[in-house]
Amino acid sequence: MEAEVQEIREHLKRYPPFDRLESEWLDRIAESVEVAYYRDGTMIQEYGEPIDTLRYVRSGAVEVYRHNGELYNRLSEGDIFGQTGLLHKRQVRFPAKAIEDTLLYLIPAAVFDRLSNEDDHFADFVELSGPRLKAAVEQNERENDLMVTRVRRLLSRSPVTIEETASVRDAARMMTENYVSSILLAARTDQNDDRAFTGEQGDYWRVTGILTDHDFRVRVLAAGGSADTRLADIKHEHLITIQSEESVYEAMLAMLRNNVHHLPVLHRRRPVGVVHLSDIVRYETHSSLYLVSNIFNQSSVKGLVRLMPDVRAAFIRLVDEGATAQMIGEAMSSIGRSLIRRLIELAEDELGPPPVPYCFMVNGSMARNDQSISTDQDNALILDDSFVPEQHDAWFAALAKRVSDGLNACGYPYCEGGIMATNDKWRQPLSVWRRYFEEWINQPDPERLLHSSIFFDLEPVYGEERFVEQLQDRIAERASQSPLFLASMARNALNRTPPLGFFRTFVMEQDGRHNNSINIKRRGTAPLIDVIRVHALSVGSRSQNSFDRLDDITRADTLPAGQADRLRYALEFLSMVRIRHQAHDLKHHHAPDNNIEPENVSDEERHNLKDAFQVLSNAQKFLRFRYPMPNR
Repeated sequence: MEAEVQEIREHLKRYPPFDRLESEWLDRIAESVEVAYYRDGTMIQEYGEPIDTLRYVRSGAVEVYRHNGELYNRLSEGDIFGQTGLLHKRQVRFPAKAIEDTLLYLIPAAVFDRLSNEDDHFADFVELSGPRLKAAVEQNERENDLMVTRVRRLLSRSPVTIEETASVRDAARMMTENYVSSILLAARTDQNDDRAFTGEQGDYWRVTGILTDHDFRVRVLAAGGSADTRLADIKHEHLITIQSEESVYEAMLAMLRNNVHHLPVLHRRRPVGVVHLSDIVRYETHSSLYLVSNIFNQSSVKGLVRLMPDVRAAFIRLVDEGATAQMIGEAMSSIGRSLIRRLIELAEDELGPPPVPYCFMVNGSMARNDQSISTDQDNALILDDSFVPEQHDAWFAALAKRVSDGLNACGYPYCEGGIMATNDKWRQPLSVWRRYFEEWINQPDPERLLHSSIFFDLEPVYGEERFVEQLQDRIAERASQSPLFLASMARNALNRTPPLGFFRTFVMEQDGRHNNSINIKRRGTAPLIDVIRVHALSVGSRSQNSFDRLDDITRADTLPAGQADRLRYALEFLSMVRIRHQAHDLKHHHAPDNNIEPENVSDEERHNLKDAFQVLSNAQKFLRFRYPMPNR
C-alpha cells in the first residue's frame, strides 16, 4: 500500500464511524479517496446542486448551514458531511463553506452506498448523523430498559377505594369484584387542607387507612367480628404511605421498617395506587435490597460508615451494568436519603422526641434525584410555626449537627457555602421560609439568585412532608408570574459557559490544579440543569428532577420543537460521561472528581461531547431571548 493511502487509512480509523470498520473496508475506502482543498471563505457545496461524494474533514474547519442560511453545525477534523444529500436524491441539502483553509477526503458515492448496505453501524451513523447524540443516549437506554426506579412505574391500576363508614361486607364484595387483596379507606372532610384531595364531584376527601385480606382474617373473623362491622372500627391507626415520585428503594424501605406488605401510593395527597412487596421483589436486584435495608440495621454512625465501600461498589455495579444517568442518580439519591433518615433516627434516640413538628429537607442534587458518588451536603430544617428559639432551638441544632457530622463521616463533605441545617439561617419556621422565598422572587439580587438556584430544588426526607409541599406550591405559583425573577434567573444561568472554542475545540481548565482537563459538572451538567430549571419555573412545574421538568416543559409547549429532547439527550450524555469517569477513578483507587481529560475518551465520545456542549451553548443563547429583562 502506498504511503499516501496508508496515511489516509490511519487517519480515517481514528474517527467514527470509520473506527468500527473492518480492515478490508478501511483499505477499500482509503484507496478510493480523492483529496480536495478549499481556501478560507470558499463555498464547498450549495443547496440543491448534485453531490457524488461523502466529505471527510482531514484538516481545517467547515460551517454547515440550513437552507435558510441559519448556521446548522460547525465541523472540524474527523467530521463528515454530505451524507444527507447522498441519501436524498444525490442533491445537497445543507450548504457548506470552508471557514479556514481546509483539506477534505472525498469518498465516492458508490463506496458510500455499498458501505451503507453492508455495515449496520455505518448505516446507523450516517442516517442518524443529525441526532447523533440522541442515538448514543438511546442506544444506552435500550440496553437497560428493565431498570426503572420511580415507585409510580410499578403501578398497574388505580386503587380500589371505599368510604370508611361502609361495612366489612361491602368492602369484601368490592375487593372480590375488583380482584384485589387490599382496599383503601377514605373519609369526607369539609376542609381543603394539606391532607385533603379533591374528589370527582369537587368534594374533599382524605385517605384514612388500608385494609387487606390479612386484616379481615385477623381483625374480623379471628376476633369474632360481624360482617356489618364498620371499616373505621378495624382500620390501622397509623397509615404508612409513599409519594409516587419516591424511588422503589424507598418504597421497599418503608415496607421493611414498618412490617407492611401493601403501601398506598399518593401523588400530592391523591391516592394513585397500591404497591405490594412482591411488586418490588420482582423488580429490584437482591444486592440493592440488601444495601438499603442494611442502612437501617445499623445502630451507630460507625456502622453506617462501614457500609460506604458497599455504596461505592453499588455505584460501580450500576455503571458496569449500563444503567442510565437518571437511574444511577435516583439510586444514589435514595441511598443518601436513607442515610439521613437513619442518622435522624439515631439522633432522636439520643435527644428524645422533637419539641415541635419539623421537616428535614434536602436541596441540590439529592432533591433532584441526580446525585453522584462525589457530592457535598445541601440540607435545611423547616420547623413548625410554634417554634420558640429560646425553648426549642438547642434540640434542633443538636439534631442538625449529628446529621451533618454523620454525613461527613460517610463521605458527604460539609457544604463549603454553609447550606446545611447546622446554619441558623437554614433552620427556621415555615413562615420564615415563606418570607425567604417571597423576597428571593420579588427582589432578586446575586445572593438571592444563588439561594434560589439551590433551595428551589427541594424535597422532604424526614418529618412533615407537607411543609415542603407548601413551599413547592409557593414557588410554582409565584415564580411563573414574575418576569423579573425569570429574567434574572436566566441571566444567572449564563454565568457558566460550555468549554467550546470558536472552532468547536475544547477550552481546557487552566486553574493550576486540573490543567488541560474539563470540569464536566461546572461546564456541562450544572449549567444545563440551570437552563432547565428556568424553563421549569416559567411553566409552574412542581417537579424537582430535571428529566421530569423537561416532561413538564414539553407538555407546556413553550420551547421550539425538539429543543426539550435535545436538552434531555445532552443532559443524559454529559451526566454519563461524568459518572463513568468517577467509576473509573474508584476502580483505580483514586478519589472521584469531575475533571475529564479529552484525550482519555474515545473519538466517538469526544464528538458526542462537542454535540452536547453545542446543545448547551444554543440553549443558553435562547434563554436570554426567551426571558428578556422587563422595564422597571
